[in-house]
Amino acid sequence: MSGVQTIRVGLEDGDQRLDRWLKKRFPQLTQGAVEKMCRTGQLRVDGGRVKANARIEAGQEIRVPPVPTGNAPAPVAKPRVKQSDAEMIQSCVLWRDEHIIALNKPPGLPSQGGSGQGDRHVDGLTEALMFGYKDRPKLVHRLDKDTSGVLLLARTDRIARALSEAFRHRLTRKIYWAAVAGVPHPRMGSIKYGLVKAPGRGRGGEGEKMIAVHPGEVATTEGAKRAHTDYAVLDALGGRVSWAAMVPITGRTHQLRAHMAELGHPIIGDGKYGGSGQENLGDGWGAQLGGEISPKLHLHARLIRFEHPITKKLITITAPLPEHMARTWQTLGWSEQDVPEDPFAEAQ
Repeated sequence: MSGVQTIRVGLEDGDQRLDRWLKKRFPQLTQGAVEKMCRTGQLRVDGGRVKANARIEAGQEIRVPPVPTGNAPAPVAKPRVKQSDAEMIQSCVLWRDEHIIALNKPPGLPSQGGSGQGDRHVDGLTEALMFGYKDRPKLVHRLDKDTSGVLLLARTDRIARALSEAFRHRLTRKIYWAAVAGVPHPRMGSIKYGLVKAPGRGRGGEGEKMIAVHPGEVATTEGAKRAHTDYAVLDALGGRVSWAAMVPITGRTHQLRAHMAELGHPIIGDGKYGGSGQENLGDGWGAQLGGEISPKLHLHARLIRFEHPITKKLITITAPLPEHMARTWQTLGWSEQDVPEDPFAEAQ
């Protein structure tokens, strides 16, 4: 058993989860042991209590309690990815090089595991995306289970840190497409309502829902965070439904869905924020169109633009619409070729 240690995080080890950093240094530790150290306050960062999934930065000091000596525990054999799942996730690859993989995540597939999510998720299928590398690629951001579109994975720890930094400092450009009920007015604008997590949700985040908070009340509302979405109406069918492009300036949970619902124009298929109605009874539209239109969520991460961490070239990746949204676009007479790639560029 080792004694108490205080370890300073090096430059090459910054911007990663505490539990992952610790298990690299002490491979004999299990995940359960790390979480117990955090829960009991034995493991501390700069003197403060932390959770196992907290991100650490270069220069921080980690207090590590006595760690048992010995070999790393034998790895638990994980079931290999089924051939059908491997083929499915490989078919989702839009673009890849030696450093990055871009997927077109299908709707209904979670980005990561969690309460109620089961074992079938992007993070659990990355073994099928190694393409000759010894390590599995790592998610650097996520999309909600029912949201489709561009999702980036890093093929090395170095690239994961660089891309995570770019996302955190808003150096990437993300444009989402959605079908929304009604026609927002003005047809181009910004939504700056704050968001706070609704009380009484499951311990693991299941059923999580966000509540919009007036910008002037964010500072005085416990737990509320500022949020900012830019939107533009690209096309509309009368006053009943419109094609909207959205840019999340901040990246809060369910931000686009909660913001559009707060405007009274929920995303089609979003029962959580827009209900199951098809009419506007004076308090905003319901989230369903009925008829031939799919009841699934109509929200798609259409485009991502970022500077490549190695080549420094500007990379732009676009994802085709999922099947249910493509059918809706065809039914409504909307064409991808009729709208600009970035409708916000001219307004900047």
